[in-house]
Amino acid sequence: MNNSIEKSVELAVPIETVWRALSDHEAFGEWFRVKLDGPFVVGEVTTGKITYPGHEGVKWTSVTERMDAPHLFAFRWPHSEDPDADDSSSPSTRVEFRLKPTTKGTHLTIRESGFDSLPGDRREEALSSNEKGWEIQAQNIKAFVEA
Repeated sequence: MNNSIEKSVELAVPIETVWRALSDHEAFGEWFRVKLDGPFVVGEVTTGKITYPGHEGVKWTSVTERMDAPHLFAFRWPHSEDPDADDSSSPSTRVEFRLKPTTKGTHLTIRESGFDSLPGDRREEALSSNEKGWEIQAQNIKAFVEA
């Protein structure tokens, strides 16, 4: 079984535009469909609520690991079935957004890894769900930055 998901998308905008869409919590919230309580800060927890249709109100928690402008933004997010669980002790996956300038704009690679840290009964479901989710989110960021 796979331990990661990877999606790539070509964006017809400069790398700085894509970086802002990823690293600015309000811009990120618009295309990802999440209302974040504050900015992404390396080493700190970011919280909020999902606004994506069908998932409204689900809590968002992530820990920002790296922000190397304008090439790499990475965070960890917990995977727990219990909405009241202590996220700091829940198994988590790592999400990376890697950006490379191209002659036509920016190549964005989205990679989520670490599914092997999830309990066996949750692993396959999380992989399948997030595989579909990242396909949607890759198109969402494309629409957002190219609008």
